[in-house]
Amino acid sequence: MSSEQQRKELDDRARRGETVVPGGTGGKSLEAQQHLAEGRSRGGQTRRDQLGAEGYQEMGRKGGLSTGDQTGGGRGKTDEGIDVDESTG
Repeated sequence: MSSEQQRKELDDRARRGETVVPGGTGGKSLEAQQHLAEGRSRGGQTRRDQLGAEGYQEMGRKGGLSTGDQTGGGRGKTDEGIDVDESTG
């Protein structure tokens, strides 16, 4: 089977709602799933670059909710009544 035939088959499967590209969930075509997967991997890497490896890991431990700066109008864990144990490293 040629690569063009394979792409057409994968595109047909994607149009039927099947995920054919890892990380491409929700894409309605092969190309859309490829773009979604690329964006998700790049987006996470960009955030990690912004925060640094340690900050990125800390964000994951806290569930991603902000506990400090509220200028963006977001709600933090303290607003939700969630205790944050910052004694662990």
